[in-house]
Amino acid sequence: MPTLADLKRDPERLHQAATLLEAENKKLLDKVMTLQARIDALEGRDPGTLQMRIAELEQQLSVRNQALFGDKSETRNRQQRRAEKKKAQTGHGPREQAELLRIEQVHTLDAADEMCPKCGGELRVFDGQFEEADEVDVVERRFVVVQHKRQKYRCDCGCIETAEGPPKLQKSGRYSVGFATAVAVGKYADHLPLQRQVVQMRRQGLEIDSQTLWDQLFALCEHLVPAYEALHDHVLSHPVVGADETTWRLMGKKAVTNTKRWQVWALSAPDAVIYQLHPSRGAEAAAQLLQDFSGTVMCDGYSAYQSLKKRRHDFKLAHCWAHARRKFVEIEESFPKQSEEALELIAELYRIEREIDEEPPDERLRIRQQRAGPVVQQIHRWALQQRTLPQSPLGKAIAYLGKHFDGLRVFLTDPDVPLDNNRTERALRGVVVGRKNHYGSRSERGTKVAAMMYSLIESAKINRVDPDLYLKLAVLEAIGGRPVPLPHQLG
Repeated sequence: MPTLADLKRDPERLHQAATLLEAENKKLLDKVMTLQARIDALEGRDPGTLQMRIAELEQQLSVRNQALFGDKSETRNRQQRRAEKKKAQTGHGPREQAELLRIEQVHTLDAADEMCPKCGGELRVFDGQFEEADEVDVVERRFVVVQHKRQKYRCDCGCIETAEGPPKLQKSGRYSVGFATAVAVGKYADHLPLQRQVVQMRRQGLEIDSQTLWDQLFALCEHLVPAYEALHDHVLSHPVVGADETTWRLMGKKAVTNTKRWQVWALSAPDAVIYQLHPSRGAEAAAQLLQDFSGTVMCDGYSAYQSLKKRRHDFKLAHCWAHARRKFVEIEESFPKQSEEALELIAELYRIEREIDEEPPDERLRIRQQRAGPVVQQIHRWALQQRTLPQSPLGKAIAYLGKHFDGLRVFLTDPDVPLDNNRTERALRGVVVGRKNHYGSRSERGTKVAAMMYSLIESAKINRVDPDLYLKLAVLEAIGGRPVPLPHQLG
């Protein structure tokens, strides 16, 4: 992936990047319109209202920076130990905002002003000539009460028929599917606690409480259980998955004294991620996450995966070079020479990976074995040559390498195994931000809702599908008794 500096030096590549971005933007807009048209049909709305609906949709995930700058990585300046403060950018113009709906508004003179200020003559319209300027505006979200009137029909024989109404989230519920999905996206994609959403809604005229919002989330999940289970099966169908975990709070009625420490377990594939919440960080929770998986699990050095592997031998463990690297980053100040040597060798592995990222699997494996294999052996020899106390920071970093060296070598025998587990770590970022904002769950039922919502929403984001549109479509298909598509099938 070219950097911004590369593009600035090469106008032709910059033009190519801009062309690709324009095509990607059009593809995303077409995807939004297709999904919304499908939702409109399911809800029985007139397709002619599609353009008006587009203006009210959640904005598509911004892929411009991703395409231009690539993934965020743990880069390191080898010439300078301590990061310098970056100078603020100056002189940059306004962003293009190509993903926003554009509305044209023409401004004309009042009749009394249609007089030339110089000679007093009549001013006439200068056809096709305007002074143009763009202004970014916001259309306030509105809550409305839609009164559904189902027409009754009668026959001379005495039979009476009534037209069907829209699909209902709950049989006698008052809130629409779209309302419920907006609440879900607000909490699990935008990380807004329910009480904060209540405050926003009341400011906009809707009288509601957080329990009512929670009821809508639970009703959504009752329809989405099959989709969640199918998503889990889809992740497990991949030959290589990534696993990671982080903490989660389960709060009792007395949040200060009754809070329990649970764990969010994440299992990722290139096009999906599944989450489970468990009270344990042990091998039993890992077993529930992996079920009967028989491929390769990319993970850090956490012992639960190793314990599970000792009990069953139907899967392989691959270990993460990013974790091994961090051990040496953490000791740079104390052991500058040794950490520099280790980090430079590990950096060479990443340089090779960047060069072969687009190669087909067979070629990628060949180059890994030819070029990365000797580097891995050099790292191993370097570690054996170090003389340090086992309990020193350097000794612990080297011990981590030695303990997990077999798992760190797996990428040399399988082209589908990545160098690190960063994909799964990225998949946990939304969970971590949500945990910080709304502190966790208040019941075990809440942990199940959180796991399901994060799984479906984060998988939609991975596939650049609008989470709100996806949830609407999935729920409406489920209500109608039809198969629910998974996010990767729409991406």
